Amino acid sequence: MASNKPTKLDALAIAAHRDDIEITCGGLMIKLHDLGHTTGALDLTQGEMGTLGDEEDRAREAGAAAEIMGLSYRGNLAFPDAAIEYDRPSRIKIAQVLRDTRPELVILPYWQQRHPDHLTAHLLGFDACFLAGLKKLDELSGEPHRPRKIIYCSSFRDIKHSFYVDITEQKERKDRAVSCYKSQFAQGEASRNIFAPGHNIHEYMEHTQRYYGQRVGVTYAEVFSIKENILIDNPLTMPVKSI
Repeated sequence: MASNKPTKLDALAIAAHRDDIEITCGGLMIKLHDLGHTTGALDLTQGEMGTLGDEEDRAREAGAAAEIMGLSYRGNLAFPDAAIEYDRPSRIKIAQVLRDTRPELVILPYWQQRHPDHLTAHLLGFDACFLAGLKKLDELSGEPHRPRKIIYCSSFRDIKHSFYVDITEQKERKDRAVSCYKSQFAQGEASRNIFAPGHNIHEYMEHTQRYYGQRVGVTYAEVFSIKENILIDNPLTMPVKSI
């Protein structure tokens, strides 16, 4: 069972709302767990402003999804839904979680967003990664820690993605994790049109993940972006043919 008490992690995903992580990088989170890594999620809000369901529904659903994904930790900072502030107290709270969990990898929302909370989560998460490594920052307890790598969920974005992750073996469990959010995605027509006209979330994930997979020769994939360059030791071992 995923604990709400911070524990040492290899990877931590940070997002604004319960279900964001499942939808945008749930396959990767499950794959990291399959590979033996310790994973966790930090939701910034409780989802109280959602049209469907309430924070108690979302808490139960998030717990069930965490079990399917194999998370060791799932925290929630209870920032105000639809009103996350880009301020120092918020950055400090996230930075404290980073010190407490000490992940090498942090997964953040992409830097272009429709929902203001998602953009603010991106900004806060990046700043917190920097602040968590400052030795003389008296507002934080514990030893300084700065994640080695930050990647950004760029699924559903019409951009040139930095890399693709094969989630074919994890796809069924990702679908089950998203399905845990019955308050959001099990209301018939009420839950349609969330991402694309006439599509529910499962249809949309099916189409996009299959498309991403076809781009790299697998059945299903998730996509991510980074802000730095990628170093390849041996081009002879690179997957995906050029012609």
